[in-house]
Amino acid sequence: MSSRSPAAAAPLAAPSVSRRRPLGRRLRRAAAPYALLLPAAAVIAAVLGYPLYYLVRLSFQHYGLFQLVRHKGESIGTANYAEIFHDSLFWHVVLRTIAFTFACVSLTIVLGTLVALLLTKVGPFIRLLLTAGLIFVWATPVVVAVDIWQWMVDYEFGVANWTLTALHLGDFNHHDWFANPWSGWAVIVSLIVWGAIPFVTITLYAGLTQVSRDLTEAAAIDGASPWRSFRDITLPLLKPIYVILISLSIIWDFQVFNQVWIIRNGSPSTDYYLMSIYAYVESFKISEYGLGSAIALVMVAIMLLISFVYIRQMVRIGDAE
Repeated sequence: MSSRSPAAAAPLAAPSVSRRRPLGRRLRRAAAPYALLLPAAAVIAAVLGYPLYYLVRLSFQHYGLFQLVRHKGESIGTANYAEIFHDSLFWHVVLRTIAFTFACVSLTIVLGTLVALLLTKVGPFIRLLLTAGLIFVWATPVVVAVDIWQWMVDYEFGVANWTLTALHLGDFNHHDWFANPWSGWAVIVSLIVWGAIPFVTITLYAGLTQVSRDLTEAAAIDGASPWRSFRDITLPLLKPIYVILISLSIIWDFQVFNQVWIIRNGSPSTDYYLMSIYAYVESFKISEYGLGSAIALVMVAIMLLISFVYIRQMVRIGDAE
């Protein structure tokens, strides 16, 4: 009996070892993505962690010029949030910012898609010229771009005013585009979309070149219109790219500041307030840093909520298909 015991025990021990190894391998594979993301997450936390913490702390304090000199704020709990939530101007600015973001993102994606489709139809030389023009627009600094647009719609010497008058589309001599907020916002939205189209167009064109022509040609042979071919074949294949582009556009356009601030010469009226400008004015012009911090945090929360809801909907659509 004693001579057979070791032999009988050996086969029983082997399965437990073999079961441990796959489990360890599975754990390592599950942890691998997080390990790869850890260095980038650590850098982001190091760069943004303390400023975000300080912003949150300021939002619960009364921090004016007197507190700035003393480097010590007065804790007031949620009074800053209560003040902005009971301010009608704040809600007008929130709605305006959301509408502005929706208009900019929608126009950018639609026009960028049309130009990208155009690039697939033209010859190599025209494609080169269009791509070069897009890159030049993309490379133009924001301050320079705003100055160009400001000159184009200038009250006295604007080339846009002269062109529209010459085309007999109305009398635009000495027309102030910013006297009416609707026309003023039309100029600002056009400026934002003009600067954003190149990135969207070039990215979508790169995606369109990867769509198999066999699929679109087969659809055309079956009698599908160009719109239906794009909707049923091209669009589903480009959906991951659209998710990325729309998410980035929402983040960029929701926090627009420089274009509005510069084109209104550093003193926009409340009709031209976005949340970024509202937070800046409260913080640095009125010297209510705690109130400005609360506005900035609400702005970040709204932006994250909009982005999260959109991405979640797109992922659900992708899973359903």
